[in-house]
Amino acid sequence: MSTERRYDIDWLRVIAIGLLLIYHIAIVFQPWALFIGFIKSEQSLESLWIPMTMLNVWRIPLLFFVSGMGVYFALRKRNWLQLMLERARRILLPFLFGIIAITPLHFLVFQQYYNLPLGYSPHPGHLWFLGNIFVYALCLSPLFFYLKNREESGLMKAWSSLMRHPLGPLSIAVFFVVEAVLVQPQIFEQYAQTWHGFYLGLLAFLFGFLFVYSGNSFWQTVLKWRWLYVALAATFYAIRLSFFEMHLPSYLMAIESHCWILGVFGFGYKYLNRPSQLLSYLSQAAYPVYILHMFALYLGALLILPLELPLLLQFICIVTFTGVLCYVLYEFVVSRFSILRPLFGLKGEGRRTERAKEVPASVHD
Repeated sequence: MSTERRYDIDWLRVIAIGLLLIYHIAIVFQPWALFIGFIKSEQSLESLWIPMTMLNVWRIPLLFFVSGMGVYFALRKRNWLQLMLERARRILLPFLFGIIAITPLHFLVFQQYYNLPLGYSPHPGHLWFLGNIFVYALCLSPLFFYLKNREESGLMKAWSSLMRHPLGPLSIAVFFVVEAVLVQPQIFEQYAQTWHGFYLGLLAFLFGFLFVYSGNSFWQTVLKWRWLYVALAATFYAIRLSFFEMHLPSYLMAIESHCWILGVFGFGYKYLNRPSQLLSYLSQAAYPVYILHMFALYLGALLILPLELPLLLQFICIVTFTGVLCYVLYEFVVSRFSILRPLFGLKGEGRRTERAKEVPASVHD
């Protein structure tokens, strides 16, 4: 199996989580925010949704692809039991802890903002993603270990050969089209706690593993043809922006999503596959920030929306507040205490000197 460290995949994970924060903050300024449980600004900034609707068809699927790639790298140094124990520690423990101690925080802030009676029933909230990927790892790991032990088989060579053709990675979109046709989601971008999100994530997780399993073939193809994939995706986006009020039929949205993701992998492989101290830090911080960001976002909305500020400035202030509070909570609380670190998916050492020696918490762990 390949031993090459892939910094571009680490970067894409960090970038996707950063985009998630901005995307969720943009929802606050949409007229339908309250219908999906977000605090809503009294005024709308609907122009924000033009770039957001380009992001929302691929940002979550991208994270599922990257998570599947992470299992491939983890198999290099773990057996089945070790993998499941590690995934339980890194994913299941933060998921269960989050349901008990993290998601209640933003639910309570929401209730405070709207003067509702305070209360909470256990709910995964935005942490649904963690529950999904743990289930995927549990269900698909027998297949992954089977493939791992047959890397020189004819099946692997045929798969690698398919990935050498520009239509090879693109052809995988057929599976996502079939999912969209069979499940018929009302809204393609509604992934959270839906069967559409579950099956789409399962496919992305599986093919994330298989893309890396193919060896260098996949990466050379997306590198060479990245502009083609982005051009196809941009064409679909321009069509739905111009003629369909942002919503193509789901089977076409699935193709657009897949094209964006292939293009992102290609550009990431070209420009991001290099180490840096910033990446090392952000790879550690990304997971805790993902877990904490909804509380920081809701608290920022609670404090900033009542202020007499221009609408765009309110958005900028909430983005800044969310980023700063997440940094403070990670840097001065979560990362400093050994008892907290495993609850946020980090290794147990709490001292800065020990943290500096760690390999970043990344897809390679």
